[in-house]
Amino acid sequence: MTKFLAVCSTGLGSSFMVHMNIDKVLKEMGITGIDVDHADLGSVSRGDADAVFVGRDIAEAAEGLGDVVVLNSIIDLNELRAKVGDAAQRYGHSAG
Repeated sequence: MTKFLAVCSTGLGSSFMVHMNIDKVLKEMGITGIDVDHADLGSVSRGDADAVFVGRDIAEAAEGLGDVVVLNSIIDLNELRAKVGDAAQRYGHSAG
């Protein structure tokens, strides 16, 4: 199963919100088969997820985590829809 991980510096507030919004966007798009979770930057290693979603503020620190998706705004659902859709497509998932 494909795994997307929302990551922030503490793993509590913004990553949880992005996690919930990724779930919402995947449901809207009818995309299944992707597990979504959230975590703090310090506890994530390369290979923990297929795609790691981060805000611009920690993009540089997350560079070594593999497929890192940088969000310019963590509250912009249109940006999230586009980037989640692109990431889902990279891992063989398409909108239903």
